[in-house]
Amino acid sequence: MKRSAEIFRKTNETEIEVSLDLDGSGNVSIDTGIKFLDHMLELMAKHGQLNLDVRCKGDLEVDNHHTVEDLGIVLGQAIKKALGDKKGIKRYSTVFTPMDESLSMVSLDMSGRSFLKYNVNLTREFVGDFETETAEEFFIALVNNGGITLHINLLYGKNNHHIIESIFKGLGRAIKEATSIDENIEGVMSTKGVL
Repeated sequence: MKRSAEIFRKTNETEIEVSLDLDGSGNVSIDTGIKFLDHMLELMAKHGQLNLDVRCKGDLEVDNHHTVEDLGIVLGQAIKKALGDKKGIKRYSTVFTPMDESLSMVSLDMSGRSFLKYNVNLTREFVGDFETETAEEFFIALVNNGGITLHINLLYGKNNHHIIESIFKGLGRAIKEATSIDENIEGVMSTKGVL
C-alpha cells in the first residue's frame, strides 16, 4: 500500500503545496522562501528517507511566522493522511542526534493525540533568514495537525544552527522509525484497537 499524501492549502497569508512519501529514499525539492528552513526540511527528509516536495509562497514581507506555522500545519496533515489507518506501524520512536557540540533527543508517538514538550533554549533571534522563535511554532502546528505526541529536548549545545539542525535531523529519523511497518504487529499497536 502506498503511504503518500498531497496537501494544498491557501489562505490570505500563504499558499502551500506539499507532497510526501513516507516510504521514500530522501528525494527532496523544497522552496519555502526561507533558505534556512529549506535546508532544515531537506535534512529532515534525507535523514528520515522521506520523499518530500514543498512549494510555498508566504507573506515574508511581514515576517517568517505565517509561513513557518502554516508549513507545520500542512506537513502534519500530510503525515496523518499518508499514515491512513496506521495498521502495522511501530508507533513510537526516540532518537538522539549529535551535531558537533550539540545533542538533542526527539521522542514521538503517532498516537493520534496532539502534544508538544519543547525544551530548547535558542540564544539568537535569527539563524540566516530564519526567525528562531518560529521553530517552536512549526512543531506546535505539526503535532496539532498530525495527531502526534512530540518531545524535543536539547541536552546541550551552543551553536544555534547546530542545535536546530540536530532537532530536524532527529525528527526525520524518528518519523521514519515510528511510521515503519513491523510485520509482527497485527492491526494497530494499541490495546484500544485504534490509533
